[in-house]
Amino acid sequence: MAPLSVMIKGIGTVLLLLAALMLPANAMTFTMKRGLNLDIWTTWPGEDKWGDPAAILPYPEWRKFLTDADLEALKDAGFDFLRMPVDPSPFLSDKTAALRDDLYASVLDSVRMINRAGLKVVVDLHLIPAGGDRSLGMGEVMADPATFDAFVAVVRKMAATLASEDPAMVAFEPMNEPVVDCDADNTHSWPDRLRRLYAAARASATRLTLILSGGCYASAEALSKVDPAAIADDNIIWTFHSYNPFLLTHQGATWAGDFIPYVTGLPYPLTAVPRAELDTVLDAIRARIKAEAPWTRRGGLLAYLDEQVASMDSEEKLLKIMDAPFKQADAWAKANGIKPENVTLGEFGMIRQEYGNDHVIPAKYRAAYVRDMIARAEAHGFSWSLWGYGGAFGVVEAFEGKKAEPDVLDEVRKLAK
Repeated sequence: MAPLSVMIKGIGTVLLLLAALMLPANAMTFTMKRGLNLDIWTTWPGEDKWGDPAAILPYPEWRKFLTDADLEALKDAGFDFLRMPVDPSPFLSDKTAALRDDLYASVLDSVRMINRAGLKVVVDLHLIPAGGDRSLGMGEVMADPATFDAFVAVVRKMAATLASEDPAMVAFEPMNEPVVDCDADNTHSWPDRLRRLYAAARASATRLTLILSGGCYASAEALSKVDPAAIADDNIIWTFHSYNPFLLTHQGATWAGDFIPYVTGLPYPLTAVPRAELDTVLDAIRARIKAEAPWTRRGGLLAYLDEQVASMDSEEKLLKIMDAPFKQADAWAKANGIKPENVTLGEFGMIRQEYGNDHVIPAKYRAAYVRDMIARAEAHGFSWSLWGYGGAFGVVEAFEGKKAEPDVLDEVRKLAK
């Protein structure tokens, strides 16, 4: 039997922990209005390089390319916060065992760098699919209970890393776009997982605002299935993402299914050009499908193209598609007594150029789409964060350090006037 003093000390520790968990979190101190998502990776080092400090530090990778002046320029453009994606896969990999403390410390340095520029920051644990030269990703975390347990431990450690930061300047999002509960079999595993992630974050980050979502890629539909009463906390901002209509926002994206890679050249909105010009673009897409798609899929892809175009070939139809997630999130918030300022559109945007594809969507279409989405978010009283700084959806940079056209950022600048 342990000595009595040790037993009393152990019981006291447990009681203190229980008391901390039972206390309500502080009232909301983190507010946000207009934001931009930073890049998650640009040079994509393989997992075999994750143990090399020169390859993986500083972390996240944007720290290798962006300066204080770059961040200050974002504030000057009219943003008040940045959503900072942090790929948690390296924290789950044995390759980084010797560098783990350095990785957490580097994330904290990155947070403070953003704050020094006068910008608030949402630290977003942003899992992406595994494959190629990386063995861990969203699929593995969601499919294997032990890997999910390890992810929960990363959430707990990241929350502890951030816990002492100014809660008016830093918020924490424990998982981006959970890929779960998307099937029609009515599985509902996300609520339990969400509570576990919440508890892991709140164990130490008692003052920070947490950003939480529904399952199935953080869609508004999935958010509407969340019971916020199951997480009794006044210091939560709820998020949803929307890239509606996907046909237009992800043109040419090779990683977005077996249909979208054939689709390029469509205007926003479809009515922005004469019907004859639109038909010419559609004929080119059909020809590409007939020439390149597997023959067993051609008929289905062609029919799907016609179906999608017919669903948005008028202003009224397009409006219905784009409004749907906002109306769903708004109705859910009102039904649950959640203020609109505690709902955020965490991601939206239109692809500029797919990796390795020469086609660039004209800047005027991307700017028009972003303007229309911002107008919808702000009409509902929701904050928003645009995807993203650089890369395929880049609004500041394109590829290889080249600047993107200023049209999208100009839409944000207009709001700040």
